[in-house]
Amino acid sequence: MTTDFSDMCNILGQFYLNYRDDKELDYFIEFNDIGLPLAFLSAEGLCELSDDGRKYVAETWELFLSALDVPDNPEGFTSLDQVFDKANRKI
Repeated sequence: MTTDFSDMCNILGQFYLNYRDDKELDYFIEFNDIGLPLAFLSAEGLCELSDDGRKYVAETWELFLSALDVPDNPEGFTSLDQVFDKANRKI
């Protein structure tokens, strides 16, 4: 992984906030029912993650990139739009 952990949390948190009620993404949202909320809460400064919490977020990040068929950016991603642009699509 080359994306900074705080950026992962920001990106996954934004994704969760914007798409958590999207029926087409139900499977992904339900499968990552721990990692996505943890990323959101961390990004908002509402919690500090334990080592296990960080592992959940990192696993969710890997699954997110895999679902979009996007490798992690060597310089690191800093926004959800960057990830979507790399995937050449929007959800």
